[in-house]
Amino acid sequence: MLRTDSKKYSRIEEGAAERVVERLGARNIVLVGMMGAGKTSVGRRLAATLNLPFKDADQEIEAAANLTIADIFATYGEAHFREGEKKVIRRLLTTGPTVIATGGGAFEDAETREAIANDAVSIWLKADLDLLFDRVRRRSNRPLLRKPNPKEILADLLARREPTYALATLTVPSRDVPHHTVVAEVLSALDKFLTSENPS
Repeated sequence: MLRTDSKKYSRIEEGAAERVVERLGARNIVLVGMMGAGKTSVGRRLAATLNLPFKDADQEIEAAANLTIADIFATYGEAHFREGEKKVIRRLLTTGPTVIATGGGAFEDAETREAIANDAVSIWLKADLDLLFDRVRRRSNRPLLRKPNPKEILADLLARREPTYALATLTVPSRDVPHHTVVAEVLSALDKFLTSENPS
Protein backbone atom coordinates (compact mmCIF):
# COMPACT_ATOMS: atom_id res chain seq x y z
CA MET A 1 0.00 0.00 0.00
CA LEU A 2 1.29 3.46 -0.86
CA ARG A 3 2.05 5.68 2.10
CA THR A 4 -0.38 8.51 1.48
CA ASP A 5 -2.36 8.29 4.73
CA SER A 6 0.48 9.11 7.13
CA LYS A 7 0.36 12.46 8.95
CA LYS A 8 3.99 12.91 7.99
CA TYR A 9 2.98 12.97 4.34
CA SER A 10 -0.30 14.84 4.85
CA ARG A 11 0.65 17.54 2.34
CA ILE A 12 0.60 14.98 -0.47
CA GLU A 13 -2.54 15.27 -2.53
CA GLU A 14 -4.78 12.24 -2.20
CA GLY A 15 -4.22 9.79 -5.05
CA ALA A 16 -1.05 11.51 -6.28
CA ALA A 17 1.27 8.64 -5.38
CA GLU A 18 -0.96 6.08 -7.08
CA ARG A 19 -1.22 8.21 -10.22
CA VAL A 20 2.54 8.73 -10.37
CA VAL A 21 3.33 5.02 -10.05
CA GLU A 22 0.71 4.09 -12.64
CA ARG A 23 1.81 6.67 -15.19
CA LEU A 24 5.52 6.20 -14.57
CA GLY A 25 5.35 2.65 -15.90
CA ALA A 26 8.82 1.09 -16.12
CA ARG A 27 10.61 4.44 -16.05
CA ASN A 28 12.78 5.58 -13.17
CA ILE A 29 12.81 8.79 -11.16
CA VAL A 30 16.33 10.25 -11.12
CA LEU A 31 17.30 13.03 -8.73
CA VAL A 32 20.12 15.30 -9.85
CA GLY A 33 21.78 18.32 -8.29
CA MET A 34 24.70 19.46 -6.21
CA MET A 35 26.20 17.70 -3.21
CA GLY A 36 24.13 18.74 -0.23
CA ALA A 37 20.94 19.32 -2.22
CA GLY A 38 19.22 16.45 -0.39
CA LYS A 39 19.05 13.90 -3.18
CA THR A 40 19.56 10.88 -0.92
CA SER A 41 17.35 12.08 1.94
CA VAL A 42 14.53 13.16 -0.35
CA GLY A 43 15.01 10.13 -2.60
CA ARG A 44 14.62 7.65 0.25
CA ARG A 45 11.43 9.30 1.46
CA LEU A 46 10.03 9.62 -2.05
CA ALA A 47 10.70 5.93 -2.73
CA ALA A 48 8.99 4.97 0.54
CA THR A 49 5.99 7.12 -0.34
CA LEU A 50 5.70 5.47 -3.76
CA ASN A 51 6.58 2.00 -2.45
CA LEU A 52 9.42 1.81 -4.98
CA PRO A 53 13.05 0.69 -4.53
CA PHE A 54 15.63 3.37 -3.80
CA LYS A 55 19.21 3.34 -5.05
CA ASP A 56 21.99 5.80 -4.29
CA ALA A 57 24.47 5.79 -7.17
CA ASP A 58 27.42 6.75 -4.96
CA GLN A 59 26.69 3.89 -2.56
CA GLU A 60 26.38 1.50 -5.49
CA ILE A 61 29.76 2.68 -6.82
CA GLU A 62 31.37 2.14 -3.43
CA ALA A 63 29.88 -1.35 -3.18
CA ALA A 64 31.07 -2.28 -6.67
CA ALA A 65 34.60 -0.98 -6.06
CA ASN A 66 34.78 -2.00 -2.39
CA LEU A 67 36.22 1.47 -1.79
CA THR A 68 34.84 4.77 -0.57
CA ILE A 69 34.33 7.57 -3.08
CA ALA A 70 37.17 9.48 -1.41
CA ASP A 71 39.48 6.47 -1.77
CA ILE A 72 38.56 6.02 -5.44
CA PHE A 73 39.40 9.68 -6.09
CA ALA A 74 42.65 9.45 -4.15
CA THR A 75 43.80 6.18 -5.68
CA TYR A 76 42.58 6.34 -9.27
CA GLY A 77 41.54 9.94 -9.91
CA GLU A 78 38.30 11.63 -10.89
CA ALA A 79 38.29 10.38 -14.50
CA HIS A 80 38.32 6.75 -13.33
CA PHE A 81 35.52 7.51 -10.87
CA ARG A 82 33.39 9.13 -13.59
CA GLU A 83 33.72 6.08 -15.85
CA GLY A 84 32.59 3.83 -13.03
CA GLU A 85 29.77 6.21 -12.21
CA LYS A 86 28.55 6.13 -15.80
CA LYS A 87 28.44 2.31 -15.81
CA VAL A 88 26.67 2.09 -12.48
CA ILE A 89 23.97 4.59 -13.47
CA ARG A 90 23.36 2.76 -16.75
CA ARG A 91 22.90 -0.46 -14.77
CA LEU A 92 20.53 1.18 -12.28
CA LEU A 93 18.42 2.55 -15.12
CA THR A 94 17.64 -1.00 -16.24
CA THR A 95 15.91 -1.85 -12.95
CA GLY A 96 12.97 0.54 -13.17
CA PRO A 97 10.79 1.73 -11.79
CA THR A 98 13.30 2.86 -9.16
CA VAL A 99 14.08 6.15 -7.44
CA ILE A 100 17.77 6.90 -8.07
CA ALA A 101 19.91 9.57 -6.41
CA THR A 102 22.93 10.50 -8.51
CA GLY A 103 26.23 12.09 -7.53
CA GLY A 104 26.64 15.81 -8.06
CA GLY A 105 28.74 15.49 -11.22
CA ALA A 106 26.94 12.58 -12.88
CA PHE A 107 24.53 14.69 -14.95
CA GLU A 108 27.41 16.58 -16.56
CA ASP A 109 28.18 13.55 -18.72
CA ALA A 110 26.25 13.77 -22.01
CA GLU A 111 25.89 9.99 -22.39
CA THR A 112 24.52 9.70 -18.87
CA ARG A 113 22.03 12.51 -19.53
CA GLU A 114 20.86 10.76 -22.69
CA ALA A 115 20.43 7.46 -20.88
CA ILE A 116 18.47 9.18 -18.10
CA ALA A 117 16.29 10.98 -20.66
CA ASN A 118 15.48 7.66 -22.33
CA ASP A 119 14.67 5.69 -19.17
CA ALA A 120 13.64 8.17 -16.49
CA VAL A 121 12.04 11.38 -15.40
CA SER A 122 14.85 13.57 -14.04
CA ILE A 123 14.37 16.09 -11.24
CA TRP A 124 16.83 18.81 -10.31
CA LEU A 125 16.79 19.57 -6.59
CA LYS A 126 17.88 23.18 -6.84
CA ALA A 127 19.54 24.69 -3.77
CA ASP A 128 21.43 27.94 -3.24
CA LEU A 129 25.10 28.16 -2.36
CA ASP A 130 24.71 29.08 1.30
CA LEU A 131 22.42 26.12 2.01
CA LEU A 132 24.68 23.72 0.12
CA PHE A 133 27.79 24.89 1.92
CA ASP A 134 26.10 24.77 5.31
CA ARG A 135 25.23 21.13 4.67
CA VAL A 136 28.45 19.87 3.09
CA ARG A 137 30.90 21.55 5.46
CA ARG A 138 29.70 19.25 8.23
CA ARG A 139 31.13 16.24 6.42
CA SER A 140 34.65 15.29 5.42
CA ASN A 141 33.71 12.82 2.67
CA ARG A 142 33.58 15.29 -0.23
CA PRO A 143 36.79 14.78 -2.28
CA LEU A 144 36.24 17.82 -4.49
CA LEU A 145 36.13 20.09 -1.43
CA ARG A 146 39.25 18.80 0.32
CA LYS A 147 41.20 21.91 -0.64
CA PRO A 148 41.62 25.46 0.64
CA ASN A 149 38.62 27.78 0.15
CA PRO A 150 35.98 25.03 -0.16
CA LYS A 151 33.12 27.54 -0.46
CA GLU A 152 34.76 29.11 -3.50
CA ILE A 153 35.23 25.67 -5.03
CA LEU A 154 31.57 24.88 -4.35
CA ALA A 155 30.50 28.19 -5.89
CA ASP A 156 32.53 27.47 -9.03
CA LEU A 157 31.06 23.97 -9.30
CA LEU A 158 27.55 25.33 -8.87
CA ALA A 159 28.04 28.00 -11.54
CA ARG A 160 29.44 25.41 -13.96
CA ARG A 161 26.82 22.76 -13.34
CA GLU A 162 23.61 24.78 -13.05
CA PRO A 163 23.07 25.13 -16.84
CA THR A 164 23.35 21.36 -17.16
CA TYR A 165 21.07 20.64 -14.20
CA ALA A 166 18.54 22.93 -15.87
CA LEU A 167 18.21 20.31 -18.64
CA ALA A 168 16.44 17.98 -16.20
CA THR A 169 12.78 17.25 -16.86
CA LEU A 170 11.63 19.03 -13.70
CA THR A 171 13.08 21.47 -11.18
CA VAL A 172 12.05 21.51 -7.52
CA PRO A 173 13.60 23.90 -4.98
CA SER A 174 15.53 22.34 -2.12
CA ARG A 175 15.65 24.62 0.88
CA ASP A 176 15.84 24.60 4.66
CA VAL A 177 12.50 22.93 5.33
CA PRO A 178 11.61 19.41 6.54
CA HIS A 179 12.48 16.77 3.95
CA HIS A 180 8.88 15.59 3.75
CA THR A 181 7.89 19.06 2.51
CA VAL A 182 10.27 18.74 -0.43
CA VAL A 183 9.06 15.16 -1.02
CA ALA A 184 5.48 16.44 -1.28
CA GLU A 185 6.57 19.11 -3.77
CA VAL A 186 8.52 16.59 -5.85
CA LEU A 187 5.52 14.28 -5.92
CA SER A 188 3.21 17.14 -6.92
CA ALA A 189 5.56 18.12 -9.76
CA LEU A 190 5.74 14.50 -10.94
CA ASP A 191 1.97 14.14 -10.76
CA LYS A 192 1.41 17.25 -12.88
CA PHE A 193 4.06 16.31 -15.41
CA LEU A 194 2.95 12.71 -15.88
CA THR A 195 -0.68 13.80 -16.10
CA SER A 196 0.20 16.35 -18.80
CA GLU A 197 1.95 13.57 -20.74
CA ASN A 198 -1.21 11.50 -20.77
CA PRO A 199 -4.21 13.67 -19.86
CA SER A 200 -6.72 10.86 -20.31
